[in-house]
Amino acid sequence: MFDYKHAVIYQVWPRSFCDTNSDGIGDINGIRNKLSHIHSLHCDAIWLSPVYASPNDDYGYDISDYYSVNPE
Repeated sequence: MFDYKHAVIYQVWPRSFCDTNSDGIGDINGIRNKLSHIHSLHCDAIWLSPVYASPNDDYGYDISDYYSVNPE
């Protein structure tokens, strides 16, 4: 069982974390490219937030569909 109370959790805001296609918006490939760095920090988990579909009036926290991933 995952012991979250003692875990090191690295939070990533995908939109600004790492942009791999030069469109000014971070992306999943950017996160994938940095996994070795995050692993080197001895993190137990990665928390992606926010990732749901959103009109982005509140930096992605204004979720419009809890069943869809933001296409950005």
